[in-house]
Order: sequence, then C-alpha cells, then structure tokens
Amino acid sequence: MTAKELINVDPEIMGGTPVFQGTRVPVQYLFDHLENNATIDEFLAGYPSVSKNQAIALIHLMSHGIVEGKLLDLNENFA
Repeated sequence: MTAKELINVDPEIMGGTPVFQGTRVPVQYLFDHLENNATIDEFLAGYPSVSKNQAIALIHLMSHGIVEGKLLDLNENFA
C-alpha cells in the first residue's frame, strides 16, 4: 500500500491531522500505543474502524522508509 492509500490528510477531518484512510483515527495513535507496550491487536480493539492490514502496512511503510532513508513528507505527498 502507498502512503496515500493508507493515510488521509484533509483539513476537514481532524483539522488536517494524518488519519487512517476511511477513518477519523490519527495514525499517531498507533505509534503511541506501541510506545506504551500495547500490541497491535490491543490498538485495533480500541479502534475497530482501522483494519489489521492498515496497521501493519503503515508500520511496514514507515520502517521501509527509515531503512531507505526516505522520510514521509505529508505536506508533499498529500498537498
């Protein structure tokens, strides 16, 4: 999945905060949960509008970008 398929940045949704596509769940919430030692399944239990495929694809996208030295520029990719 591409960043645009996974993430929505729209000023009309959550004030432009990056959210999982098709939801109002900020992508940052997933990383906050993981930082607090929660599992992906625990995150998904709290945010059922996010699919497991979306969560895993986002982690993969971010880790792949870090390994390749390509940080995701939300302003550039979603403008």
